[in-house]
Amino acid sequence: MNERKSHGFFGIAFLLPYIKPYRKKILIMVSLGIVSSLIDSLYPLFNRYILDHNIALKTLDTLPFLIIIYIALLSFQVWDNYYTTYICSRLELWMDRDLRNKSFCHLQTLSFTYFNKHSVGYIHARIMSDTGKIGELVSWRFMDIIWNLSYIVCIVIVMLFVNVKLALVIIVLIPVSVIIILLFQKKLLPLNKAVREINSKISGHLNEGITGIHTIKSLVAEDRMNCDFKAETLNMKRASVKTAHHSALFTATMTFMSYAALSLILWQGGQLTLDNIILIGTLSVFMSYALDILEPIQNLIKSVSILISIQANIERLRELLNTESDVKDSKEVRERYGDAFLPRKENWEELKGDIEFKDVSFIYPDGDEYVLKDFNLKVPFGTNVAIVGETGAGKSTLVNLVCRFYEPTKGQLLIDGRDARERSQGWLHANLGYVLQTPHLFTGTVRENLIYGKPDASDEEIFTALKAVSADELVKGLRDGLDTDVGEGGNVFSTGERQLISFARAILCDPRILILDEATSSVDSVTEERIQRAIKTLIKNRTSFVIAHRLSTITDADVILAVRDGRIVEQGNHRELMAKRGYYFDLYTSQCVKYRDE
Repeated sequence: MNERKSHGFFGIAFLLPYIKPYRKKILIMVSLGIVSSLIDSLYPLFNRYILDHNIALKTLDTLPFLIIIYIALLSFQVWDNYYTTYICSRLELWMDRDLRNKSFCHLQTLSFTYFNKHSVGYIHARIMSDTGKIGELVSWRFMDIIWNLSYIVCIVIVMLFVNVKLALVIIVLIPVSVIIILLFQKKLLPLNKAVREINSKISGHLNEGITGIHTIKSLVAEDRMNCDFKAETLNMKRASVKTAHHSALFTATMTFMSYAALSLILWQGGQLTLDNIILIGTLSVFMSYALDILEPIQNLIKSVSILISIQANIERLRELLNTESDVKDSKEVRERYGDAFLPRKENWEELKGDIEFKDVSFIYPDGDEYVLKDFNLKVPFGTNVAIVGETGAGKSTLVNLVCRFYEPTKGQLLIDGRDARERSQGWLHANLGYVLQTPHLFTGTVRENLIYGKPDASDEEIFTALKAVSADELVKGLRDGLDTDVGEGGNVFSTGERQLISFARAILCDPRILILDEATSSVDSVTEERIQRAIKTLIKNRTSFVIAHRLSTITDADVILAVRDGRIVEQGNHRELMAKRGYYFDLYTSQCVKYRDE
């Protein structure tokens, strides 16, 4: 079974749960579209009647009645078009909202593995671009197909009813027109795709030219960037001109086909009129249909082509929504403890902070070698564990396992004597304080960033946390204090200031497990010294893991794990490891020499 069939015709099976809530609106939209196309197909018959009964007979007896009917139909159609447009617009917005909410919500349930495999741009396109195209498909494109198809059917039925011979003249031209349209569509689709791809490249160059302006100027690369940008815009011009050429040729060809149909009707219809077989009004009907019928055929084929191309968008979104996290709670755990969106906090036990790695082996989902192999480590409550090693050695692996950002490939991670998988991720994460090496602040105020993990925190609690990391004077010195806007990504503050705020944010939640991922590497030495003093106080009565950049800051750690090439090669306290004169000893002494020379 091929991919398309497995997911339903044109992906409709996948979209049905999202379409179902609006099925009544869609039924109304389809009904109004069919009625509108029927009315459009009947207008030439009014002209026929007026020509044959009023003008030819030189009487106005029935004209007022015809005008009333005409105005009534026109008024109804104006309302029909308004309401159809209204429904289509709302349906598109509803679908966009539902699909984006569903996609973003699903993203929150996925583990780091998914985000490691897919770029931000890829994920952004799934949630914004793909959902937008699907919303457009369900509303406007679907409506276009219904209207054009019903209009063609109505015209054909009316023509056959009025005069079979003239109807066949136009009907014979339909397959010829379809073939011509398909040939042009086959050529125009890849041309339009090429234009879009080049436009994306231009947008990328423009983005790099703006965001990377400091690097460009420091490398004196202005001329190179300018030349690359000019080359892309030249490609854009050439591709666009080629596309415009074929579009113009297509338009001219379809215009020719319309007038060719009109000529045939005038030839055959004129002869029938002269022979008194049909009246002049009937000829006018077919002249109108000859000019009108090719456009809906063209639009119908175009809509179907777009429908086919959108299958890629549907498939990519389906793939995202069907992706399951490799870290997930069991059904029993969810029933007892809830999930990230509906936590059952009344069932959450208090977390003490005893952690044990029991015969843990671990391979990253996209890797093929063990990062940990039969690893055992007991971390009693209140223990301070430091993890050291060179850049890229794999220092974050242990804390990622502690946080359940990944699951052990083999073995168990025990928290307070129980397998971590026996309780929910939400329960564990609510007891974690995590400060990253690269601080991230969300759009909003300082206050809003600080209370992210504790929305009901009072100002007193906030300033207690700020004071603990020596950030209280920083906030008090701001013009609007806690209500100061942090800017995009926190760009109002320096990297060190952002780090202090993120540190206070973690402490505000009063976590039982504290993780510092090179958290002081972004601050100056004076601030670092203040934070180190605060850390010594903060890690009391907490289990803590510190990924250290400067080894002088972790000499008091209870346990130091030295990581090399993704493996723990040494463990012990500072004195024990220095006495071994091994890998840790080399790291420590070389760093001491480096800082002494500086």
